[in-house]
Amino acid sequence: MNRRHLWILALVLVSAGVGMFAYKWKFLGFPLTSDDVAEAWTIEAHVTFTKLRTGPVKAELRLPADPPGLTLIDEQFISRGYRVTIEGEGDTRRSIWAKRRAQGGEALYYRARVFRDEFQRPPRPAPRYPDVPALEEPHATGLQQLVDRVRNESADIATFVSAALSIINEPAPPEAVRLFLGSRSSELDKARFARTVLQAARIPAEIVQALRLSEERREAELEPWLLVHNGEEWLYFNPRDGRRGLPRDLLIWAMGDEPVIEVDGVSGEVVAFSGRRTLEDALRVAELRTHASHPRLIEFSLLDLPLQTQSVYSILLLVPVGAFLIVILRNVIGIGTFGTFMPVLIAMAFRETKLLAGMVLFTLIVALGLAMRFYLERLRLLLIPRLAAVLTIVVMIMVAVSILSHRLGIEIGLSVALFPMVIMAMTIERMSIVWEERGPAEAMKEGVGTLVAAAAIYLVMITPAVKHFVLVFPELLLVVLAGTLLLGRYTGYRLTELTRFSALAGGGR
Repeated sequence: MNRRHLWILALVLVSAGVGMFAYKWKFLGFPLTSDDVAEAWTIEAHVTFTKLRTGPVKAELRLPADPPGLTLIDEQFISRGYRVTIEGEGDTRRSIWAKRRAQGGEALYYRARVFRDEFQRPPRPAPRYPDVPALEEPHATGLQQLVDRVRNESADIATFVSAALSIINEPAPPEAVRLFLGSRSSELDKARFARTVLQAARIPAEIVQALRLSEERREAELEPWLLVHNGEEWLYFNPRDGRRGLPRDLLIWAMGDEPVIEVDGVSGEVVAFSGRRTLEDALRVAELRTHASHPRLIEFSLLDLPLQTQSVYSILLLVPVGAFLIVILRNVIGIGTFGTFMPVLIAMAFRETKLLAGMVLFTLIVALGLAMRFYLERLRLLLIPRLAAVLTIVVMIMVAVSILSHRLGIEIGLSVALFPMVIMAMTIERMSIVWEERGPAEAMKEGVGTLVAAAAIYLVMITPAVKHFVLVFPELLLVVLAGTLLLGRYTGYRLTELTRFSALAGGGR
């Protein structure tokens, strides 16, 4: 394989890993840290009414759907004896409560959770231009005069809307406004009149009903807002002051100005709204959001596995990271170790014993095992029986250390059983061979190198950011793989060799 092929393969792996990571972070909202929190609100609609006589009841409540800036999930419908069905979709979505024999005072509840979601939604389709309202005199003339005045005081559609709302909300409005609204008018009446003014100017406009979110709000009411199309996009306007833009704490509940609750066969129906703000784990929010918007995607994620399996993979996914560190330590820095996986597995054992106690236990077991290995050498055993004997001795040493430490009240010694026995036996065997072939100094050097590498890997493994990234963004292991492949072709000087050959470099000057 030539170098160009390798670089192309590494580029493909990095692009795939970073691309999937960026998509999950930017578009699905998965957090970059494990302690991130997200804003959430629990909203509730409480419907009450009076039933004068026993009989059937049918209640329809308009429901929010895909509100801008928010994601709606985890809906609950609470009632006693009512059958609940959901009909329609999008702007026409509604819940229908039905009961054959209702009596006395009744109460229905709709409860849902919404989360902050800044990702772009598909735009609403552009509307057709409205027809000019057909009015009788003097309303037609008054409306036209108001449209002419607003047009003279504005430069485009956005400023036209702001100017119209400003005039409508003046303390002493002009005669044309009083002609339509009278002396007393509600916010909804003003919003409807503003829509009529915009229709007279052939500007598409709709009324939306919105709920103001806050820390804790009881008995809240829906607020009317204007949704205006400027020929390119939809714009939100506050009909009370003409300000443009949708506030972050506003939940669009329903489109149009029709009542959000309709109940047949009762009297005195009332709907009250409330909301409560909470802070929730950002990762959990991202999971719920992805379940709602991309259910198939989350099904192929580690986060959809059982918690016990997730715990296993949260450890296994750290192994490639440890192996990559071994590549750096050996091929770039030049630290000698006993094999590739020995330091990684020892580092994983350190996660339970903690670093200092683990290094002490490791050194003690290797030292005792090495002494017994030299004794077995005198018996001139074959390789397999000798390895089996060393493994047995390692287990016996671990048992003895655990019993002795327990008797001495040193509970950390009980975690010695977490050391991988086979790896310990192979470390002792490998160290003894190096001792015999290249001398005690080289054996001690590689033993210390193994311990240092295991300690470095352990410190990386316990970093919360690393544990979070490998579990939430396992696709980043493709970047680790690309780095491993590139370092696999590195044949330059190691850092430790710079010191080794420094005398030659000095002699050449």
